[in-house]
Amino acid sequence: MKVSLLHYSLPPVIGGVEAVIQAHVGVLAAAGYQVELIAGRGDERWLPAGARLHLLPEVDSQAAGIAAMSSRLEQGIVPHDFEPTAERLTAALRPLALGSDHLIIHNVLTKHFNLPLTAALHRLIGDGSIRHAIAWTHDISWTSASSLPKLHPGHPWDLLRTHLPNVTYVTVSQARQRELAGLFHLPAEQFPVVYNGVDPQIFLGLSPAGLALVQRLGLLDATLILLMPVRVTRAKNIEYAIRVAAALKDLTPNPRVVLTGPPDPHDAGSMAYYRSLLALRRQLGVEAVMRFVSDEGVAGDAPQRIDERGVGELLRVSDVVFMPSHREGFGMPVLEAGLAGVPVVCSHIPAALEIGGADITRIDITAPAAETARVILELVEASPTARLRRKVRLGYTWEALFREHIRPLLETRPDA
Repeated sequence: MKVSLLHYSLPPVIGGVEAVIQAHVGVLAAAGYQVELIAGRGDERWLPAGARLHLLPEVDSQAAGIAAMSSRLEQGIVPHDFEPTAERLTAALRPLALGSDHLIIHNVLTKHFNLPLTAALHRLIGDGSIRHAIAWTHDISWTSASSLPKLHPGHPWDLLRTHLPNVTYVTVSQARQRELAGLFHLPAEQFPVVYNGVDPQIFLGLSPAGLALVQRLGLLDATLILLMPVRVTRAKNIEYAIRVAAALKDLTPNPRVVLTGPPDPHDAGSMAYYRSLLALRRQLGVEAVMRFVSDEGVAGDAPQRIDERGVGELLRVSDVVFMPSHREGFGMPVLEAGLAGVPVVCSHIPAALEIGGADITRIDITAPAAETARVILELVEASPTARLRRKVRLGYTWEALFREHIRPLLETRPDA
């Protein structure tokens, strides 16, 4: 299936709409769609492999002839070259439109920055050259106080407030949804809301290897992430952590407890302890919840190894650093968690308590695991920061938005 996206300009031009288009292209290409871009300005070097860019200078709102025409239109004057320009754009866009299953039009049907382009798109939609148009509505000129003085009754300005029944209109917020519904005098629920998203790899500073590990662990879909940045030794009380993982499974839909360090393959005692942990994990049915990074290798049976940078990446993704240790020499993860802004839940570790004091949550490891699980969950639920973090992780990454909202738009046509 081929999906084309159209806007006045694309990266490296800097702008909010351009950034959203870049994200859309990324998730579409990753999902296997053929992706083509249509713009007046842009550079194909930012495109993922396989995507194509078609540059049509008159699509650019800042092209000399278009900018001059827009200046006259803002004064209420329709220039003599308006219709010839709209016809040229119609002819140039028609073969590109006919070659696509979907054309996602960003802002052009509701903004006044290139009215000949808006007119051309109306014609192509009207004659069926565009099989399925999706009007991605970031902004609306007719509801903008700053834009209204530049609009006038009649053609072509009325195109911006003309509802096209065979177009799927998408709005980026409920506020825009209400504005569009009011403009078209139609029910708001007719216009789906698809929010903008965030790329966790960029904003959490994940390397490609770090992102791949996060994805294998299923962390971006987890409702709660506990990180244990320790090696596999009896002193770390990992069996208690596994029981806490089992209790969390009963309290929240999709938790994760992630232990970063490996057992010592040259120490028979360490390996025996590790095997007993795997047996306990299997017995409690929490193989998907309690994860050992050393198990997550991608090359056959080769164990996964991560360095301090890798631990730091997992720390930035996590909700809580969990240390139910019997003993620690110092408790370095407390400092690392503090710097990363991640709360710490730990047992009676003298150095950790000296450093963290009242700013860490202390647990009694002789208490039932279910009690500790509730303490952890209540800690997270009480934090607006943690709640927002979880909300964004589960619903507002670009991958989540694509899966839940964008892909369905490409599978359902208004005329189907």
